[in-house]
Amino acid sequence: MLMNLLSGGITAGDLVNFVTRLFIILMILPLHEYAHAWAAYKLGDDTAMYQGRLTLNPLAHVDPIGAICLLLCGFGWAKPVPINPNRFSRKHSMRFGVAITALAGPMANLVAAFFGMVIQRFYELSDYWINGLESLAGSDSMNMPMMIYFMLNAFVTINLGLCVFNLIPIPPLDGSKILSYFTSGKFDRWFIRNQQVIRIVFLILLFSPVLTIPMGILRNLLYSLLTFATNWIPLLFG
Repeated sequence: MLMNLLSGGITAGDLVNFVTRLFIILMILPLHEYAHAWAAYKLGDDTAMYQGRLTLNPLAHVDPIGAICLLLCGFGWAKPVPINPNRFSRKHSMRFGVAITALAGPMANLVAAFFGMVIQRFYELSDYWINGLESLAGSDSMNMPMMIYFMLNAFVTINLGLCVFNLIPIPPLDGSKILSYFTSGKFDRWFIRNQQVIRIVFLILLFSPVLTIPMGILRNLLYSLLTFATNWIPLLFG
């Protein structure tokens, strides 16, 4: 999508994909952030709840720049959910609580992608989809069955993209908080001192093949794994 935009080669399919992504983002970003807030709440921290983040309302979560990156690159972020590790239950360490809260977001996207793939695989076996494909034979146009398929596929791929992207161990992404469970305080302090420089470099890399290509590879690998994990669906129909 981004390369087509830069080259000026936007097609009708790209526009459909853009609108679909916009619609899906309003569903996926709130799910990701809600999972963070829910995990923190279950661990004893109600900070996010009192700040109105324990909700699926997209207005409470969407970050404009992160949403634009997700639209153009397939990778992005939302407004961070506030947590207070001091309020976590004393059954676990604060580092553990922070790591689990951070992991909840990407895992929510992975689970959502799995269920989206299940629906997509069933849809691919439906007469509605098969007849829609036949009607498109030799045509460059797009019909309703194809648009529905694009939406289902976008739901899966964007969820996977958000999962993979947020596991990158760079502040303020979830991966950095997960990594902090395994690192020392000295390493954490180095990250804090240099986080502004790291973020600037990260934003530059986000719009370059240096980051988007390996992230795309990982996303496609997860997509293949989900496809393999749902191969039982066509077997049900012989």
